[in-house]
Amino acid sequence: MAIQETAAAHGLTALTGLELDRLTETQVVERVLTAVGRGEGGWLATLNIDICRAVRQDPELSGLVAAASLTVPDGMPLLWAAKLRGDPLPERVTGASLIYSLSQAAAAAGRSIYLLGGSPGVPEQAGQRLQECYPGLVVAGSDAPPVGFDTSPEGLRAVRDKLTAADPDIVFVGLGFPKQERLITGLTQVLPGSWFVACGAAISFAAGAHPRAPEWMQHMGLEWFFRLSTEPRRLARRYLIDDLPFAARLLASSAAERLPGGRSEDGSQPGGPA
Repeated sequence: MAIQETAAAHGLTALTGLELDRLTETQVVERVLTAVGRGEGGWLATLNIDICRAVRQDPELSGLVAAASLTVPDGMPLLWAAKLRGDPLPERVTGASLIYSLSQAAAAAGRSIYLLGGSPGVPEQAGQRLQECYPGLVVAGSDAPPVGFDTSPEGLRAVRDKLTAADPDIVFVGLGFPKQERLITGLTQVLPGSWFVACGAAISFAAGAHPRAPEWMQHMGLEWFFRLSTEPRRLARRYLIDDLPFAARLLASSAAERLPGGRSEDGSQPGGPA
Protein backbone atom coordinates (compact mmCIF):
# COMPACT_ATOMS: atom_id res chain seq x y z
CA MET A 1 0.00 0.00 0.00
CA ALA A 2 1.26 3.50 -0.78
CA ILE A 3 2.49 5.70 2.05
CA GLN A 4 -0.24 8.23 1.30
CA GLU A 5 -2.95 5.56 1.45
CA THR A 6 -1.60 4.15 4.72
CA ALA A 7 -1.57 7.60 6.30
CA ALA A 8 -5.08 8.37 5.09
CA ALA A 9 -6.42 5.20 6.68
CA HIS A 10 -5.23 6.48 10.06
CA GLY A 11 -6.55 10.04 9.73
CA LEU A 12 -3.22 11.38 8.54
CA THR A 13 -2.02 13.31 5.51
CA ALA A 14 1.47 12.55 4.19
CA LEU A 15 3.54 15.55 3.10
CA THR A 16 7.29 16.13 2.69
CA GLY A 17 8.03 12.74 4.20
CA LEU A 18 5.99 13.45 7.33
CA GLU A 19 2.48 12.56 8.46
CA LEU A 20 0.19 15.37 9.61
CA ASP A 21 -2.89 14.77 11.73
CA ARG A 22 -6.15 15.74 10.03
CA LEU A 23 -7.54 17.69 12.97
CA THR A 24 -9.17 21.06 13.46
CA GLU A 25 -7.82 23.35 16.15
CA THR A 26 -10.86 22.53 18.31
CA GLN A 27 -10.11 18.82 17.99
CA VAL A 28 -6.46 19.37 18.90
CA VAL A 29 -7.47 21.25 22.04
CA GLU A 30 -9.93 18.50 22.98
CA ARG A 31 -7.30 15.79 22.52
CA VAL A 32 -4.70 17.60 24.59
CA LEU A 33 -7.07 18.39 27.46
CA THR A 34 -8.48 14.86 27.45
CA ALA A 35 -4.99 13.40 27.62
CA VAL A 36 -3.97 15.76 30.40
CA GLY A 37 -7.05 14.72 32.35
CA ARG A 38 -5.93 11.11 32.08
CA GLY A 39 -2.39 11.91 33.13
CA GLU A 40 -1.11 11.10 29.65
CA GLY A 41 1.58 13.43 28.36
CA GLY A 42 2.81 14.14 24.86
CA TRP A 43 3.93 16.90 22.55
CA LEU A 44 2.63 18.82 19.59
CA ALA A 45 4.66 19.82 16.51
CA THR A 46 3.45 22.76 14.39
CA LEU A 47 4.92 22.51 10.90
CA ASN A 48 5.59 25.33 8.46
CA ILE A 49 7.41 25.36 5.12
CA ASP A 50 10.76 26.20 6.70
CA ILE A 51 10.56 23.21 9.04
CA CYS A 52 9.47 20.89 6.23
CA ARG A 53 12.38 22.05 4.08
CA ALA A 54 14.85 21.41 6.91
CA VAL A 55 13.34 18.01 7.61
CA ARG A 56 13.71 16.93 3.96
CA GLN A 57 17.41 17.76 4.12
CA ASP A 58 18.27 16.17 7.47
CA PRO A 59 17.20 12.67 8.55
CA GLU A 60 17.91 13.51 12.20
CA LEU A 61 15.43 16.38 12.08
CA SER A 62 12.92 14.18 10.29
CA GLY A 63 13.10 11.64 13.10
CA LEU A 64 12.80 14.40 15.67
CA VAL A 65 9.54 15.72 14.22
CA ALA A 66 8.17 12.26 13.47
CA ALA A 67 8.36 11.48 17.20
CA ALA A 68 5.71 14.11 18.03
CA SER A 69 2.41 12.87 19.46
CA LEU A 70 0.46 15.21 17.18
CA THR A 71 1.66 17.05 14.08
CA VAL A 72 -0.36 19.90 12.56
CA PRO A 73 0.08 22.34 9.65
CA ASP A 74 1.20 25.83 10.69
CA GLY A 75 1.42 27.21 7.15
CA MET A 76 -1.03 27.75 4.32
CA PRO A 77 1.23 26.21 1.61
CA LEU A 78 0.90 22.87 3.39
CA LEU A 79 -2.89 23.10 3.19
CA TRP A 80 -2.67 24.03 -0.50
CA ALA A 81 -0.32 21.12 -1.23
CA ALA A 82 -2.53 18.62 0.60
CA LYS A 83 -5.58 19.84 -1.32
CA LEU A 84 -3.75 19.57 -4.64
CA ARG A 85 -2.85 15.98 -3.81
CA GLY A 86 -6.49 15.18 -3.10
CA ASP A 87 -5.84 14.51 0.59
CA PRO A 88 -6.90 17.80 2.21
CA LEU A 89 -6.23 18.97 5.74
CA PRO A 90 -9.19 20.61 7.53
CA GLU A 91 -7.51 23.86 8.54
CA ARG A 92 -4.36 25.63 9.57
CA VAL A 93 -3.48 25.05 13.24
CA THR A 94 -0.86 27.52 14.43
CA GLY A 95 1.13 27.81 17.61
CA ALA A 96 0.17 31.49 17.70
CA SER A 97 -3.50 30.50 17.88
CA LEU A 98 -3.11 27.45 20.12
CA ILE A 99 -1.52 29.52 22.86
CA TYR A 100 -4.92 31.19 23.21
CA SER A 101 -7.29 28.28 22.60
CA LEU A 102 -5.37 25.89 24.84
CA SER A 103 -5.02 28.53 27.56
CA GLN A 104 -8.76 29.18 27.42
CA ALA A 105 -9.48 25.46 27.71
CA ALA A 106 -6.94 25.10 30.51
CA ALA A 107 -8.59 27.92 32.46
CA ALA A 108 -12.00 26.29 32.09
CA ALA A 109 -10.66 22.89 33.18
CA GLY A 110 -8.57 24.18 36.08
CA ARG A 111 -5.32 23.19 34.37
CA SER A 112 -2.04 25.09 34.46
CA ILE A 113 0.28 26.37 31.74
CA TYR A 114 3.98 27.26 31.60
CA LEU A 115 5.68 29.63 29.15
CA LEU A 116 9.23 28.80 28.08
CA GLY A 117 11.04 31.03 25.59
CA GLY A 118 11.41 34.59 24.41
CA SER A 119 13.50 37.52 25.60
CA PRO A 120 13.76 38.35 29.31
CA GLY A 121 10.40 39.53 30.61
CA VAL A 122 8.48 38.36 27.53
CA PRO A 123 7.08 35.06 28.88
CA GLU A 124 6.00 36.81 32.07
CA GLN A 125 4.21 39.48 30.04
CA ALA A 126 2.57 36.80 27.91
CA GLY A 127 1.34 35.05 31.03
CA GLN A 128 -0.17 38.25 32.40
CA ARG A 129 -1.98 39.00 29.16
CA LEU A 130 -3.33 35.47 28.90
CA GLN A 131 -4.65 35.69 32.45
CA GLU A 132 -6.38 38.94 31.53
CA CYS A 133 -8.03 37.17 28.60
CA TYR A 134 -8.96 34.08 30.61
CA PRO A 135 -9.65 34.83 34.28
CA GLY A 136 -8.77 31.89 36.49
CA LEU A 137 -5.98 30.68 34.23
CA VAL A 138 -3.16 29.24 36.32
CA VAL A 139 0.27 30.23 35.01
CA ALA A 140 2.51 27.82 36.90
CA GLY A 141 5.67 29.59 35.78
CA SER A 142 7.67 31.14 32.99
CA ASP A 143 11.27 31.14 31.85
CA ALA A 144 13.39 33.05 29.34
CA PRO A 145 16.62 31.04 29.30
CA PRO A 146 19.76 32.83 28.10
CA VAL A 147 21.16 32.35 24.61
CA GLY A 148 23.29 29.21 24.52
CA PHE A 149 21.69 27.60 27.56
CA ASP A 150 21.21 24.41 25.58
CA THR A 151 24.93 24.01 24.88
CA SER A 152 25.84 23.12 28.46
CA PRO A 153 24.57 20.54 30.95
CA GLU A 154 24.26 23.29 33.55
CA GLY A 155 22.06 25.44 31.33
CA LEU A 156 19.77 22.55 30.45
CA ARG A 157 19.58 21.48 34.09
CA ALA A 158 18.52 24.96 35.20
CA VAL A 159 15.65 25.00 32.69
CA ARG A 160 14.61 21.48 33.59
CA ASP A 161 14.71 22.05 37.36
CA LYS A 162 12.63 25.23 37.17
CA LEU A 163 10.07 23.50 34.99
CA THR A 164 9.78 20.34 37.09
CA ALA A 165 9.37 22.43 40.24
CA ALA A 166 6.38 24.16 38.61
CA ASP A 167 4.92 20.83 37.41
CA PRO A 168 2.54 22.37 34.81
CA ASP A 169 -0.06 20.60 32.71
CA ILE A 170 0.70 22.36 29.42
CA VAL A 171 4.05 23.87 28.41
CA PHE A 172 4.42 26.30 25.50
CA VAL A 173 8.00 26.15 24.22
CA GLY A 174 8.93 29.02 21.91
CA LEU A 175 12.62 28.71 21.10
CA GLY A 176 12.55 28.18 17.34
CA PHE A 177 13.13 25.05 15.31
CA PRO A 178 14.85 22.69 16.02
CA LYS A 179 16.00 23.91 19.45
CA GLN A 180 12.51 23.75 20.92
CA GLU A 181 11.82 20.26 19.58
CA ARG A 182 15.14 18.91 20.86
CA LEU A 183 14.49 20.38 24.28
CA ILE A 184 10.96 19.00 24.36
CA THR A 185 12.08 15.43 23.65
CA GLY A 186 14.23 15.58 26.76
CA LEU A 187 11.66 17.29 28.96
CA THR A 188 8.93 14.76 28.18
CA GLN A 189 11.02 12.22 30.05
CA VAL A 190 10.96 14.22 33.30
CA LEU A 191 7.33 15.39 33.00
CA PRO A 192 5.57 12.38 31.43
CA GLY A 193 2.11 13.65 32.33
CA SER A 194 2.50 17.11 30.74
CA TRP A 195 1.83 18.26 27.20
CA PHE A 196 4.40 20.35 25.34
CA VAL A 197 3.59 22.63 22.41
CA ALA A 198 6.38 23.67 20.03
CA CYS A 199 5.00 27.12 19.33
CA GLY A 200 7.74 29.23 17.72
CA ALA A 201 7.06 32.96 18.11
CA ALA A 202 3.68 32.46 19.83
CA ILE A 203 4.91 33.61 23.24
CA SER A 204 6.27 36.86 21.81
CA PHE A 205 3.01 37.41 19.92
CA ALA A 206 0.94 36.80 23.06
CA ALA A 207 3.11 39.22 25.02
CA GLY A 208 2.73 41.91 22.38
CA ALA A 209 6.49 41.97 21.90
CA HIS A 210 6.10 41.33 18.16
CA PRO A 211 3.08 42.10 15.97
CA ARG A 212 1.27 39.34 14.13
CA ALA A 213 -0.02 39.71 10.59
CA PRO A 214 -3.64 40.84 10.08
CA GLU A 215 -6.12 37.99 9.74
CA TRP A 216 -6.68 38.62 6.03
CA MET A 217 -2.95 38.12 5.38
CA GLN A 218 -2.95 34.95 7.48
CA HIS A 219 -5.89 33.52 5.50
CA MET A 220 -4.25 34.35 2.16
CA GLY A 221 -0.96 32.72 3.10
CA LEU A 222 0.86 36.06 3.34
CA GLU A 223 1.88 35.96 6.98
CA TRP A 224 5.45 35.23 5.89
CA PHE A 225 5.45 38.48 3.89
CA PHE A 226 4.32 40.45 6.93
CA ARG A 227 7.03 38.93 9.09
CA LEU A 228 9.61 39.56 6.37
CA SER A 229 8.63 43.23 6.29
CA THR A 230 9.11 43.53 10.05
CA GLU A 231 12.40 41.57 10.26
CA PRO A 232 14.01 41.74 6.78
CA ARG A 233 17.61 41.23 7.87
CA ARG A 234 16.87 38.08 9.84
CA LEU A 235 14.30 36.50 7.53
CA ALA A 236 15.18 37.53 3.96
CA ARG A 237 17.44 34.61 3.16
CA ARG A 238 15.21 32.05 4.88
CA TYR A 239 11.99 33.14 3.19
CA LEU A 240 13.15 34.31 -0.24
CA ILE A 241 16.10 32.04 -1.04
CA ASP A 242 15.31 28.88 0.91
CA ASP A 243 11.57 28.61 1.55
CA LEU A 244 9.88 30.11 -1.52
CA PRO A 245 11.55 27.76 -4.03
CA PHE A 246 10.83 24.79 -1.76
CA ALA A 247 7.17 25.79 -1.47
CA ALA A 248 6.90 26.20 -5.24
CA ARG A 249 8.36 22.74 -5.83
CA LEU A 250 6.06 21.22 -3.24
CA LEU A 251 2.96 22.73 -4.83
CA ALA A 252 4.06 21.75 -8.33
CA SER A 253 4.81 18.15 -7.35
CA SER A 254 1.56 17.91 -5.39
CA ALA A 255 -0.42 19.02 -8.44
CA ALA A 256 1.53 16.67 -10.70
CA GLU A 257 0.70 13.66 -8.52
CA ARG A 258 -2.92 13.75 -9.64
CA LEU A 259 -1.94 13.57 -13.31
CA PRO A 260 -1.65 10.19 -15.07
CA GLY A 261 1.80 8.78 -14.33
CA GLY A 262 2.49 11.55 -11.84
CA ARG A 263 5.11 11.06 -9.18
CA SER A 264 5.05 12.03 -5.53
CA GLU A 265 7.45 14.54 -4.01
CA ASP A 266 9.85 11.73 -3.06
CA GLY A 267 9.94 10.53 -6.68
CA SER A 268 7.74 7.46 -6.27
CA GLN A 269 4.61 6.81 -8.31
CA PRO A 270 1.31 7.08 -6.43
CA GLY A 271 0.08 3.63 -5.47
CA GLY A 272 3.60 2.20 -5.45
CA PRO A 273 5.10 0.29 -2.54
CA ALA A 274 5.63 2.10 0.76
